[in-house]
Amino acid sequence: MIPAVALQSISTVSLLAIILLLLAVVTAYNSVIIVDAYEKRAYTRFGKYQGLLQPGLNLVLPFVTKAYTFDMRTMTLDVPRQEAITRDNSPVTADAVVYIKVMDAEKAFLEVDDYKKAVSNLAQTTLRAVLGDMELDDTLNKRQEINAKIRTELDEPTDEWGIRVESVEVREVNPSKDVQQAMEKQTSAERRRRAMILEAQGERRSSIEEAQGDKQSNIIRAQGEKQSQILEAQGDAISTVLRAKSAESMGERAVIERGMETLEEIGKGESTKFVLPQELTSLVGRYGKHLQGSDAKENGHVLEGMEFDDETREMLGLDDIEEIINEFSDEDNVVDIEQMEEEAQAVKEGQSQADIKDPDEIIEDGQDDLDIDATDGTDGK
Repeated sequence: MIPAVALQSISTVSLLAIILLLLAVVTAYNSVIIVDAYEKRAYTRFGKYQGLLQPGLNLVLPFVTKAYTFDMRTMTLDVPRQEAITRDNSPVTADAVVYIKVMDAEKAFLEVDDYKKAVSNLAQTTLRAVLGDMELDDTLNKRQEINAKIRTELDEPTDEWGIRVESVEVREVNPSKDVQQAMEKQTSAERRRRAMILEAQGERRSSIEEAQGDKQSNIIRAQGEKQSQILEAQGDAISTVLRAKSAESMGERAVIERGMETLEEIGKGESTKFVLPQELTSLVGRYGKHLQGSDAKENGHVLEGMEFDDETREMLGLDDIEEIINEFSDEDNVVDIEQMEEEAQAVKEGQSQADIKDPDEIIEDGQDDLDIDATDGTDGK
């Protein structure tokens, strides 16, 4: 049998071996520090700063070395909602987000206790200060200006801590409820004012368009009436010329035939005695001349057609009859009176889109024609 002393010695050795093994494992574990790629670690030995541990496997003295981790990525700090009084004494509340990045882990370790908390507190005070230097309308409209001012105020102190403020974003700026209600009333009143202005402008525009339409309508109506009068006057002139030409063309034969018809009517009477004036007997002689070509005369008088003097012919325009008739005989110059009257009536009723001259131009053209006729010695017809 194994003595009890020997067994006790074996147990003690085994326990010591186990303890030493455990100590070795713990020592090895504390001697190795693995740093991630996005981190840096500041370490101290016996409380003295030794440097920075780079990403990867790092060996340090166990039990006397302490490491402090710094995340080198961009971090987001939420700035709590802050209350501030603007320069025009309007209370507002605002919150923001600050984006920071550790640029120098050594300064972040040695110069500031907790850089995250420090940046957050500094951002809060800066946000209140910036809002207090601005008026209410500016705090609501100039968001980018607020962001720039806060970032500028944070840059200098954070640079000493090895921290860079990459961006500042103010998320909300809200005035008090009373101010919000007042702003809503102001906005509503402004919208009503604009609506009234637009309505007034619309009515004014409508009135102008209506007045212009009435003006154009009156002008067209007046032009139509003027054109109708011109066409009617032209028709009367043409009729007068044709009647004058017809009267002249009747000539002496028409007068004789009319006289013979009168004799025929006299002969149909019951009386057997007739008293004929000398002019009528001369008419009978002229009738025989026309029938036989003889130079029959009675009492030495010959019936001849009436001749107009120069002044009368010029007044009646008899010398221009042939020219006028020739113009009417030309198919290109034939005027359809009925068509002209229909066109004039259409212009009066506003159904025609004909090119109607301005009344002033028509009056000026008519005055020019009268001046020309006066110069030529005509009566303007």
